[in-house]
Amino acid sequence: MADRRGLLVILSSPSGAGKSTLSRMLLDWDPSLRFSVSATTRAPRPGEEDGVHYHFLSQDAFRREVAEGGMLEHAHVFGNFYGSPKAPVAAAIEAGRDVLFDIDWQGAQQIVNSSLGPHTLSIFILPPSIAELRRRLVSRGQDAPEVIAKRMQKSWDEISHWGSYDFVLVNDDLGRTFEDLKTILTATRLRRLQQPGLVEHVRKLQDEFEELS
Repeated sequence: MADRRGLLVILSSPSGAGKSTLSRMLLDWDPSLRFSVSATTRAPRPGEEDGVHYHFLSQDAFRREVAEGGMLEHAHVFGNFYGSPKAPVAAAIEAGRDVLFDIDWQGAQQIVNSSLGPHTLSIFILPPSIAELRRRLVSRGQDAPEVIAKRMQKSWDEISHWGSYDFVLVNDDLGRTFEDLKTILTATRLRRLQQPGLVEHVRKLQDEFEELS
């Protein structure tokens, strides 16, 4: 058995609040942390590899996985299914490896309510203001104005679920937010539930104490 159980680390935020940037920073900081590889029913895009970028499944295979409890969370988006396979995540947790999820509040709730829920760490990233959120979306230069407008319309629905997360960080300074994120992860790794060897250690202490009596 590993010295500790791994964590399912969930990061959520409205688009533009810094979730993806913070995820990359976490992965650079701790190479043992791994992104969860999602499953999807959409066709692979050029350069995408099965098992690396996504697990590509047929509609029937995906529905079967869901019916058999093989998905931690799943959703139907623009005609395709997306989800997080349970088996590789469960194996990582038992091996003491943390798995990072970059998902929305609906996926987060499904994971929290799953059998692996006790081992989750959920963190929501808030922008300092709505004006700053829009500025960040525009400055990325990745989306057309109509796409930005749709992201902004969706942002409040996402923000309204902030209260269901373990921790909430206001990303008004990226460096400080990252330091807070590292502190949260480090502390949660030491949570009693994540240390399966503690029970045996306490038994040994009890035996030693009785020998002294």
